[in-house]
Amino acid sequence: MDAALFHEPRRRTFQLPDGEMAALEFGDPKRPVDVIFTHANGFNALTYRSILAPMAASLRIVAVDQRGHGASRLPAVSEGRRSWHDLRDDLAAVLDQIGGPPVIMAGHSMGGTASLMAAAIRPERVRELVLFDPVVMPWLQSLYALAPWTSGRMWKRMPIAERAAARRSVFPSAAEAFAAYRGRGAFKSWPETILADYVAAGFVQRDDGTVELACSPAWEASNFTAQANDLWRVAGKVKAPITIYRAEHGSTCRIGDGKRFLRAHPASSMTLVPGTSHFLPMERPDIVRGALMDAANPVSDDA
Repeated sequence: MDAALFHEPRRRTFQLPDGEMAALEFGDPKRPVDVIFTHANGFNALTYRSILAPMAASLRIVAVDQRGHGASRLPAVSEGRRSWHDLRDDLAAVLDQIGGPPVIMAGHSMGGTASLMAAAIRPERVRELVLFDPVVMPWLQSLYALAPWTSGRMWKRMPIAERAAARRSVFPSAAEAFAAYRGRGAFKSWPETILADYVAAGFVQRDDGTVELACSPAWEASNFTAQANDLWRVAGKVKAPITIYRAEHGSTCRIGDGKRFLRAHPASSMTLVPGTSHFLPMERPDIVRGALMDAANPVSDDA
């Protein structure tokens, strides 16, 4: 079979009630979908192309552009938003449409968390979760986020949300955006290939010839502030095994030693990946590939 089939993703869309969700698909289209992969806040499916493409000879992978990101055409209204239930419901709709046997849901950061939330409401469609530094707030902080009087006010004052809201959104060209990001800030540890893919799908052309972020700063900031997600309770509803790969530095998976999370979901495990930051997939693509291949090809107890 043509090698390009395995390495070059195909574009596809999912029709949702309020618009279209864009996705990239890797691997043989004749086999059932093995993995649904979901990106981090502010990124897009193409960002992970060089990480996922080498597995296309063995797995069929669907990588989605979440609401407000990449090429998806779905409303992204940040005002009054308190949770990621919209992202959860989008993934549940994708699970409903792909058919076939239960899949592995995998994701980075916000994408991992949204995958966990979707698995809780579509347990029959998910056989395993593989999450790379998902966003999980400490238990008490998570409870506070649910209180109706918080209304996201506290979260809007978080430095990370303020920085996202103030992020430069327009550049003269994609090449100049790439040059501005290369080796700096959050992108410091990224290989240039991954950064180039992020920029390629992370900007849209404007009528005046300039380029603008596909994920608006307001939407990116709202994803930081909309924290009424109750992940500790959600984890208890998930039927599938959960494997978490946690960054050593700057992790957003704030579950302490993991014992409370393990009590909420006994079929879970956590691995700390030494020397990594929150951008673990960009820094250790081998970890991502190994984890997904292991999930897709489990070793039986009799082996």
